[in-house]
Amino acid sequence: MTLGPAPILALLVGVFHVSIYVLIRGRAEQRVPILILAAFLGAWAGDALAARLGGDPLRIGDFHLLGASILAWVGIVIVAIVAVLGPREPQPPSEVQP
Repeated sequence: MTLGPAPILALLVGVFHVSIYVLIRGRAEQRVPILILAAFLGAWAGDALAARLGGDPLRIGDFHLLGASILAWVGIVIVAIVAVLGPREPQPPSEVQP
């Protein structure tokens, strides 16, 4: 069974777009592995979806770069939204002075 270059190219596209996100945002802290995973899965799914739909003008061999990039950003945005809406670290209770 041969897998082909799609997962490797999807990983490269995902890491590239996460790097751009961190450059724009300035920091991502402990979310970077989750961002890379979401961008990788999005890029891989974007390649498969663009292959089914056809008409992607920007390709590297059989890899559909435009579709992969769009869905990689969708994955990044979903992780960013969940991080904003998710629970924050609890603040220690303040001591009340009598």
